[in-house]
Amino acid sequence: ALNVNEIRKVLERINFHVTKPDLDKQYQRFGKIIGLDRMQRRKGLTFEQCCTFLHKIKRDSWMVKPVNIIWNDLFGEIMNNGKQRMTVSDKTFLEKFVYAKQGETNVTVENVRDLFKRLHEMEITKQQPAKQDVTRIDKNQFETYLKSQENDAFDRRRERFDGRLMNRSISEYWINSSHNTYLTGDQLTSHSSVEMYMNALYRGCRCLELDIWDGDHDGSRPIPVVWHGHTMTSKIKFRDIIQCLKVFLNFHPETYPLILSFENHCSIPFQKIMAKDLINILGDLLYVPSEVSLFSKLPSPEDLRGLVVIKGRRPDLLSADGFFMDSVVEFESDEESDDDESDLISNNGTEKTSISVASAMSGATKSQKKIMKKLSPELARLTLFHSCGFKNWDLSIQNGTHYMHSFSESKVKKMCRQSKSRKWAIYNQTHMSRTYPAGSRTGSSNYNPMLAWSTGCQLVALNFQTPDAPLKINDGRFRENGNCGYVLKPSALMMMHDFSRTKIPTKLSVRILSGSCLPKPRGQRTGDCTYPYVKVSVYDVKNEEKDTCEVHNTPVSQNNGYFPIWHNAMDSRRFSFIIENVAVAMLHLEVYTKGDIGGKDEFISHSAIPISCLRQGYRSVQLFDSNNTRSGPFDFASLLIETKLRQVVTEI
Repeated sequence: ALNVNEIRKVLERINFHVTKPDLDKQYQRFGKIIGLDRMQRRKGLTFEQCCTFLHKIKRDSWMVKPVNIIWNDLFGEIMNNGKQRMTVSDKTFLEKFVYAKQGETNVTVENVRDLFKRLHEMEITKQQPAKQDVTRIDKNQFETYLKSQENDAFDRRRERFDGRLMNRSISEYWINSSHNTYLTGDQLTSHSSVEMYMNALYRGCRCLELDIWDGDHDGSRPIPVVWHGHTMTSKIKFRDIIQCLKVFLNFHPETYPLILSFENHCSIPFQKIMAKDLINILGDLLYVPSEVSLFSKLPSPEDLRGLVVIKGRRPDLLSADGFFMDSVVEFESDEESDDDESDLISNNGTEKTSISVASAMSGATKSQKKIMKKLSPELARLTLFHSCGFKNWDLSIQNGTHYMHSFSESKVKKMCRQSKSRKWAIYNQTHMSRTYPAGSRTGSSNYNPMLAWSTGCQLVALNFQTPDAPLKINDGRFRENGNCGYVLKPSALMMMHDFSRTKIPTKLSVRILSGSCLPKPRGQRTGDCTYPYVKVSVYDVKNEEKDTCEVHNTPVSQNNGYFPIWHNAMDSRRFSFIIENVAVAMLHLEVYTKGDIGGKDEFISHSAIPISCLRQGYRSVQLFDSNNTRSGPFDFASLLIETKLRQVVTEI
């Protein structure tokens, strides 16, 4: 049993502030209502009684009950017979709510009756009559549905995995990708860890980066290591990372392909060890493309399911007589590395020049140069994607489909400003592209991924150790298709003609109504009650050349994270946005708590939803923590919002 003092602690933990006199008065009044004598009230409430009491506190504190406003607006406060409306029929629910408000025209009355049956089977705080008309629901049951996952703003059909979509060429997908996956923090002094690969995999990442360098020797055996070269970051063994991936695949054999993006700085002896480790550890889990297969379209995610695919260097390996060359391959390279550096390699495969930590911190870069590099044929044979330098799109599209390009975020912006985004998008229909953060982001911050996505880039690599807004947007993008790491690009990006004609501006209207069970920052158990507000952002791409972010904030709810309300009437503020690229744009809802005067506002939870997956009407928004999970105190965190979408008709 919980007495009044213990209930006060519960209220503090769930973020609802009630003064001691008010709580004492409400507790005594409630105890008398349910028939408890003074001794029983002093002893405390049972679990069921406590739940009912918390429910009553919530309802009694509302100046305007949110569900009443929605209920009366949809169904009318008074029925045709002049009596107050207490229930609604399945047909009225279907016509006035599901069809007219929610815009779900594929729902039938049988679907509604199944929903009503489930709602009647649920335990709701208010005592239900013994005999219930299962063709009708009351206001409490309607509110339960409004806040349920079944009514989520994220289209549930798009959220579920669909295996029928996985048989296209791998170039037709956005692929969840990370940059410098091994780092735990900044780009200059942080530790490298194998655990970061496992963290990224469980977050949904399917393209992992390894910067591989010559390490020490174990006797006569070279030991390739992974670290951020020319910095003070620590080193980890290449072999340990491959073993980590093997463990993950053993537990998740149905995983769609894991792409390893190699930035290879190793000399030939170390490259040979890399090849041996890949073959010996992964075995049949390593995809080894045949030379003949490279002359056709790229395989599909389904073809590569459960396999590891290598992105690195695979120059032409066939000799004039059609056999693989067994000697070291020397080739000309003019591609930039992920850090905007050109690492010069001498003829014996050792490092010739380097970039200092000081120059990295200043964001200094070297100009792109043509240099000679050496590649072990043993490693090249294992590689599918050959990363090569860029000259122009007309030449690039003539290359085999296994040829691909990598660009820094600054190059992405420059390319789009030069009106090359359309040619790039056409290239990305059959070939692969990877983008990565600028070398000046030494603190491991992230860039806005929208522009790269809008050109059809498959591998938009982000720093997974930094849970900033771009990474949260990435989480929302890949929530689609069961978080399998592969999302089929929109049809507009796969059309060979002028796909810009398919972009019709759309007006999005968002109203934040209320919240439920919002935890304290970082899910803490103790601390002051929160002062939550919602930051509403829309990320879009304008004129095929500029990424944009429009932001609005709700008012602050005082001392209430348990059931904050951000509207007082049906005409409360609506946030409106004109969206140009609906196929790519994202809605991002972030919940913060207002800091003290001079203090910093703290992040609580968020949800990112592709506009193409957003359902309109009155919707529940399931909230996630900074790790993209809904466990522990975030299990029931949600918002109730109203959204409207309509195309903007322009006069000619």
